[in-house]
Amino acid sequence: MLRSALSALLALEDDIEIVGSAGDGLEGIELTRELQPDIVIADIEMPKKTGLELADWIRQKKLATRVIIVTTFARSGYLRRALDAGVSGYLLKDSPEDVLPNAIRTVYNGGRTIDPELATQAWSESDPLTDRERQVLRLSAAGLTNVQIASDLNLNDGTVRNYISEAISKLGANNRIDAARIARDKGWL
Repeated sequence: MLRSALSALLALEDDIEIVGSAGDGLEGIELTRELQPDIVIADIEMPKKTGLELADWIRQKKLATRVIIVTTFARSGYLRRALDAGVSGYLLKDSPEDVLPNAIRTVYNGGRTIDPELATQAWSESDPLTDRERQVLRLSAAGLTNVQIASDLNLNDGTVRNYISEAISKLGANNRIDAARIARDKGWL
């Protein structure tokens, strides 16, 4: 429903053309590969592949396509991860309706656009987790055991235990569930 509403809103703009619409991140990758759009608008949380994974795929493929994230997640951790993935814009869904078309124009012309309050918040708090600690916590939060995580990531279970222990310590958490909750609340997971 939101995807249709955004498409309808953008279709009202004379200088913006909608060339495709994807229902999930994997379909977004396929359409981007096929259509090579100037700009992709994605959300953080999407089925199959996240908006951050889509943006990172575009960055790794060195495509000219730029990415704008439009999301409800007003968390500095997500913004930092989005910037690391190469996004050019990060907007919140509750922004006024003229913000997205203007952001598209800014990004199309080579600029960046980030929700101002979120940008300020991002400067004040840094993510202490390594990429591997984040992966392990994410799988742990999904209910996988250390042995299953080790198998999925080609590690031994002692190494997985060490990553979980480090994450718990860095976050000041009581256990792995608490660590995953804290990391998710901060937007780091």
